[in-house]
Amino acid sequence: MGRLNDDETVRRRSGWLIPLSVFGVTFVLSGVLLLFYLAPRGNTLFHEQAEPSSRSDLVALTVGGVALRIPANYLMYDSARTGGVRNDVALFALLPDLSGWSNWAADAFASNAEDSDVVYLTIKAKPSLSEADKLKRVWPDYLVDRLGSDGPFGLHHYAFRQDTGYRSEELFVGATTSGPVVLRCVKQSPQVPSPSCLRETQLTRGVTLSVRFKRVHLDAWRDITAKIDKLVASFRKPGGAP
Repeated sequence: MGRLNDDETVRRRSGWLIPLSVFGVTFVLSGVLLLFYLAPRGNTLFHEQAEPSSRSDLVALTVGGVALRIPANYLMYDSARTGGVRNDVALFALLPDLSGWSNWAADAFASNAEDSDVVYLTIKAKPSLSEADKLKRVWPDYLVDRLGSDGPFGLHHYAFRQDTGYRSEELFVGATTSGPVVLRCVKQSPQVPSPSCLRETQLTRGVTLSVRFKRVHLDAWRDITAKIDKLVASFRKPGGAP
């Protein structure tokens, strides 16, 4: 009689253990699949660390339909050296000649000092207005005085209103034969002892070029602008490299 009761108990337990086990396995597998499809991939979880190279071979990349051939030592990240189609490409170069990374200049490239000679460039698939259009249609709404005033180094200076997100910056505009060069420069302060200037210009209608360098080099804005334009143009030539 006792043996019969034990068998009956086992059968009853089996009746609910099997469905529960199936449910548990299904739940776990569903969670794994959901994580696989919805979790961010690669660099969205962990930012890739800069990994410079002294290689000078040309890497073929395409950003926003723009074909580029860039020497490997200008590319900040190793993943970009595999080439191919990319949403953006990060580069760096060293003033005054905008040379690419090399072993002997490693310390200079690693510097974030106030007078660092490193110039950072980003080519990104991102539609944007031209600098001239931004100056007419965007920036006036953020300025204290739309007329501005004479600034240093042949630049025109504009101050941002304190109630905007740009209150810690200043706007400088330089005139060139190809149009205005618009630079947003962070003000130097105890909180920002090593400020930079940023230029965002339209490479094509769907591709934006961003350039960032230390504010201490603002006096050389004409030379830097001309050299960067020449460098980026060389990346777009069939032969590549300057």
